[in-house]
Amino acid sequence: MEEKLSHEEFIKKAITSLRKEGYKGIHTVYSGFNEAFKKYFAGEDPVQATNKLAAEGKIIIRPVRGGVMLYLPEDATSTTSTAAETLKKMGI
Repeated sequence: MEEKLSHEEFIKKAITSLRKEGYKGIHTVYSGFNEAFKKYFAGEDPVQATNKLAAEGKIIIRPVRGGVMLYLPEDATSTTSTAAETLKKMGI
């Protein structure tokens, strides 16, 4: 029998396999990721697993309407900007 993937392996494989062309991440609900995770890991909570990996810097989580998007760190665009940068963009 095949050995099960770890949470990290499963999530990274899901991101690369389930993302639509032109997109770098997956929506946890609309891609079917949450349900697939629960089935593969016998009812375990995908939120806990993804939050743990995000805290370790192995994936990036971005909140979006209806759930969250999951990205590999190398694929996530930076959304952090300083207050000074924001004000400059606003012309203030």
